[in-house]
Parts: sequence; structure tokens; C-alpha cells
Amino acid sequence: MMKELLTTIASALVEDKNAVQVTADEPDAEGVVVYHLHVAPDDMGRVIGKQGRIAKAIRTVMRAGAVRADEKISVEID
Repeated sequence: MMKELLTTIASALVEDKNAVQVTADEPDAEGVVVYHLHVAPDDMGRVIGKQGRIAKAIRTVMRAGAVRADEKISVEID
């Protein structure tokens, strides 16, 4: 569920929707699942935003969704 949410958010922001890839690591010792977002190099600025505002907003939305799903997550933009 969280993977689809991150994919949907990122696809709405970028021009090259085919380059959007989301991978998830296995939960670590604390139960935190790390999601890695990969986008085209040209779209990196769109996903990060000025001073990282969009990236911060993406992480906030994902954390809110994770709380509803009773999960602990982290989002990294690669």
C-alpha cells in the first residue's frame, strides 16, 4: 500500500513517469521499512523542490499514511 502511494505521488510530480521506481528494504531491528525513490536525473529537482520542501512534504504524507497502516517508514530519494 505504501509503495503504491509513493509511486503515485512521485508520478504526479515528474515528467518521465516511466523512470519512477520505488523499492523497499526489509524492516530493520526497530521495524522501520526504508523506501527508496528513484527518478530520472532531470526530474530530481522536481521531487526535491526548493530547499527540500517537496521532499519533506512527501515524507510527511508517507509518515501519515504509515501511521494509519500501523507501520514505521522512512523515505530516501536516490
